[in-house]
Amino acid sequence: YRWVLQPLLSSHSNPKPPVVTVRKGDTATMDCNLGTVQNSAARWYKQVPGGVTQFVLFFYHPNSAPTYGSGFSSPKFTSNHQSKSDYRLIINTVEETDSAVYYCHTYDDSVKENVSQ
Repeated sequence: YRWVLQPLLSSHSNPKPPVVTVRKGDTATMDCNLGTVQNSAARWYKQVPGGVTQFVLFFYHPNSAPTYGSGFSSPKFTSNHQSKSDYRLIINTVEETDSAVYYCHTYDDSVKENVSQ
């Protein structure tokens, strides 16, 4: 999945591609369904247009906490899961610098393939 995070003052319903619009200081959430991939972690990436893609965090459902990329940490960024294939990225206290495209990525061990969403 791909989400565009826009920390603005309005909200969108069911946009394509998904646009998450929140007020500065609020919490943004982005959901990722890995489909049939159930025994793999969700990896989240941030990409600012024209910038380098940054690794945000890695979260696997048996673990109690995510593993973070350089420059990202809790409690600003965190993750949880609703099932073995449903993961959520949570960005707390959203700032303008959080505005970016966020990607969810996993590895399908059954076919030895990387899957980006």
